[in-house]
Amino acid sequence: MLGRHRKETSLGEERDRRIVFHIDMDAFFASVEVMCRPKLRGKPVIVCGKPTTRSVAAAASYEAREYGIRSGMPTVECFRRCPHVIAIEGNPGQYIYVSMELLRIYKEFSTIVEPYSIDEAFVEMTGTACNWKNCEGIALEIKDRIGKRFPGLTASIGVGPNKLAAKMVGHLDKPDGVSVMRPGEFLEVFGERQVTDIWGVGDKTAMALSIMGVETIHELSEHPVSMLRRRFGIMGEILHMMAAGRDDTPVTPYFEGMPVKSMGHEHTLPADTWDIAEAEKVLLRLCDQVARRMRKKRYLGDVISLRLRFSDFDSVGRQRKLQFYTDEERTIYKVARELLHHHWRPGHAIRLVGVSCSGLVKIPETVQIDLFRQKEEDSHRKLLAAVDAIRDKFGEHAITRARLISINRKMWDAGRRVSEPRFQKMLVGTSERQYHSIMAGFHDNKANVDTVPLPPGLSSSPFEMLRHQDVEDRRVGGHE
Repeated sequence: MLGRHRKETSLGEERDRRIVFHIDMDAFFASVEVMCRPKLRGKPVIVCGKPTTRSVAAAASYEAREYGIRSGMPTVECFRRCPHVIAIEGNPGQYIYVSMELLRIYKEFSTIVEPYSIDEAFVEMTGTACNWKNCEGIALEIKDRIGKRFPGLTASIGVGPNKLAAKMVGHLDKPDGVSVMRPGEFLEVFGERQVTDIWGVGDKTAMALSIMGVETIHELSEHPVSMLRRRFGIMGEILHMMAAGRDDTPVTPYFEGMPVKSMGHEHTLPADTWDIAEAEKVLLRLCDQVARRMRKKRYLGDVISLRLRFSDFDSVGRQRKLQFYTDEERTIYKVARELLHHHWRPGHAIRLVGVSCSGLVKIPETVQIDLFRQKEEDSHRKLLAAVDAIRDKFGEHAITRARLISINRKMWDAGRRVSEPRFQKMLVGTSERQYHSIMAGFHDNKANVDTVPLPPGLSSSPFEMLRHQDVEDRRVGGHE
């Protein structure tokens, strides 16, 4: 397997030989929308929820960023900063389609591809034809492939001896750039920068380091490890390693998958509410969604987390660990509701409610069970199985609790569909032999897109979708 074989060499030699690419698409959602609507090119564009309702910007074009608009900013603030900004409702299915085709390009250069997010990926180039002499040329070739496949989309590529260096150096020449950091150059490039430039170091950690007299990455790399360990525990050692540019984290191939750590949902209310009963209804609906996802994926969890955001955008997050594992919405809701009442601030309107379950384990694994609740849960599980079967057949909102009927049905996820711009129809594959897309051949004249429901049971996880893509490629390729 490329990039995974190890010879009898010293750790230092192995690090020097390792080459990792970090590929980050520039303003991905906004760029895809502009690609599909060429008339928007050169104009400030944001991608959000329905423009007629309050939402936040999921992405902003670089023209919009010139006005100070950033992702995560409320659309109201976006329009205040740039009254002529163009707001477009996001099309997740289309972004998934483009992301999958981009990952197909990366797989032609290495078998070790880790989709880090919908618009980012790590590619392990160790063991391929790539070396420190030609790595920049190969990065430019990847960018050229992307541009030919999707005109108008650009990517910034960072090349380094590990994932940390590759990701950090990739941000130095955005957008549409290629940055290379060779072994031993980390402190030379980042030494005088603030510690917040380290991937994963936030303001709170930076403040704690500042109290210790550490401001720059170079100062952090020279700070005694014992003092860092005393203040941050095991994270102190990790911070010291990161400040020196060391990162032995492997690139996880998509065919191996990533462990699922938590499952959750959150919802921004149509209007701020002071009514805790209304927040409880939203919370119940979210708990139902989380529990259903866990049952479909056959997971149990024992840590319930609640997230609240108030009208002043101040947020609070709290969690509680259970003494047993569960996948029932009654248990999740009971704990989340207690957290809601404990941390609700009377007089402060609630803007967003979120709930998640972590500490996940697969159901076949041995877990601790609350024996006193077992009999009751067995009978209730039969009811849940019936409800899940109805929803699988007739849709998520085919059956619901009576107290939730008044809740906006838009909270439920729409049927997942992948949309393909019409001009891209039948243009799939990046090698000399191109083949049909599983999404081609279903044309919607009204929406001017080719669309087809995702295969039954297919997860939206990039890892699972890539594995499905491999199977489809082999099946189609065998018939040609």
